[in-house]
Amino acid sequence: YSQLPADLTKMHLTDNPHPQVTHVPSSQSGCSIASDSGSSSLSDIYQATESEMGDVDLTGLPEAPVDSEDEEEEEDEDIDRTSDPLLGRDVVRECLEKEPADKTDDDIEQLLEFMHQLPAFANMTMSVRRELCSVMIFEVVEQAGAIILEDGQELDSWYVILNGTVEISYPDGKSESLCMGNSFGITPSLDKQYMNGVVRTKVDDCQFVCIAQQDYWRILNHVEKNTHKVEEEGEIVMVKEHRELDRSGTRKGHIVIKATPERLIMHLIEEHSIVDPTYIEDFLLTYRTFLTSPLEVGNKLLEWFTVDSLRDKVTRVVLLWVNNHFNDFEGDPAMTRFLEEFEKNLEDTKMKGHLRLLNIACAAKAKWRQITLQKPSRDSPLFFSLLGGSDKGFGIFVETVEMGSKAAEAGLKRGDQV
Repeated sequence: YSQLPADLTKMHLTDNPHPQVTHVPSSQSGCSIASDSGSSSLSDIYQATESEMGDVDLTGLPEAPVDSEDEEEEEDEDIDRTSDPLLGRDVVRECLEKEPADKTDDDIEQLLEFMHQLPAFANMTMSVRRELCSVMIFEVVEQAGAIILEDGQELDSWYVILNGTVEISYPDGKSESLCMGNSFGITPSLDKQYMNGVVRTKVDDCQFVCIAQQDYWRILNHVEKNTHKVEEEGEIVMVKEHRELDRSGTRKGHIVIKATPERLIMHLIEEHSIVDPTYIEDFLLTYRTFLTSPLEVGNKLLEWFTVDSLRDKVTRVVLLWVNNHFNDFEGDPAMTRFLEEFEKNLEDTKMKGHLRLLNIACAAKAKWRQITLQKPSRDSPLFFSLLGGSDKGFGIFVETVEMGSKAAEAGLKRGDQV
């Protein structure tokens, strides 16, 4: 399974270790949106603009309910309990020491939470990890220097180190040390396999999980039934995994686990399944790891905005982007220009409700900053113009800034409130 086709190596994992979806009552906002500079919710206002695209009275962002001090104390206690690494390890060990047939769903979830952090499980899909957690067996070797596998011994299991260090001494005299999260043993095949080298513990209390060859082969080689590959021009550009979030079968669908950067961008405006409702938020949080510039996304969004059927979807992506990661725009002149062009497009298409929502999001997320603009003399031009004042009935805003001027270099931007 680890030897994927060459064209898959260009793809990027977007697997989410926490697939559970939290349902929020309809009286509250439909989605809670985290932000670089605070958090708020735009979904209530967005729903209003979806139903009525004309002038909408949007007086401000909705307020979130404030927890009482008692509730905060209880939450702090819960956080203290869950953040204790020793307590967490004890819980995991209790789950590991149970026989596979005795493990409950909660036990498997606990193991899954722990195992997905280990390198040995890093490139596996969620369903594969879950199945491996259901069949793994816990083993402990107390003494340092104990031989686990002899050279030439027939292998029957796949091992992952949970604690301690082991050393593999090869027949040619070379040696290799493996520590927590590393694996050794069989590959996913039913063929007879033999150990090359001697495996021995280097420290006391080495702990492992072992998965039998039959189970390892079955789980890793039958994963194909749960995946769907999307091909373009003979190359695989996206891999989706089928998931069921409950046993009733009502909450099931495909979630993107791997794709090329271009295909990940395109998926922003495609329909997302019930098991992948936060794809846009996840993409906007992680695109920095596989794209060199946010303009790659911005330019595609501007291109798609010209298509009537995609306009609402593109607007939703931009509004989430502004609300969640305003630093992407505030600290990048090119992205500021993208935002101005998008604003102009909303004006031209008379999407007044969305335009007002964009202005609210920008005003709520913008940060105070101090700009010093030096002039050689009192008569020198400012290279920017202002709008507003007490006679206009609203604040003073920067209306235009001359490109390439001293004002632009100092960081003054159109839309800044003085």
